[in-house]
Amino acid sequence: MVNYRSNILLNLRNSTIMNQRDLNLLRLRPEIPSARVSENMCSDEQFQNKTLRPIAKLQNDLFVEVFKNYIQKYKNAFYGFPVEKKMAFIENAIQRDIKFRNSLKGIMIGQFTIDEYRIYIENSSALNKRMMNIVKERMLENIQLLENEVIY
Repeated sequence: MVNYRSNILLNLRNSTIMNQRDLNLLRLRPEIPSARVSENMCSDEQFQNKTLRPIAKLQNDLFVEVFKNYIQKYKNAFYGFPVEKKMAFIENAIQRDIKFRNSLKGIMIGQFTIDEYRIYIENSSALNKRMMNIVKERMLENIQLLENEVIY
């Protein structure tokens, strides 16, 4: 198993194309011990575990706020739904609302290093699917955070 974060920081420091933005982005990312990377994995799965999962974890609170705003645009109907319908609403929003989906992708892509972006554009379609599945998983895991806030 490879400790991607340490390796990428070391490689960037030794690289002639190193830039401060990339180093800062990598330093911000949380480590996810369960997101292992091995040589046996396909390149998309490696990218998912090295890049997408840490970014999604970093951006989790922002995703929750963005989704709350999305709910408001739909007249807060989400709050009256039973759990199963809330889950379907989340999945539908992420999979079918192209503008919303593009916004979520932008939140992720904006955290890519230059090298990660170059990898991403080589296989963006498959990586977009992985990215949106991760975001969907995060929203479903955080469904309680999407409850209507009561102000007294």
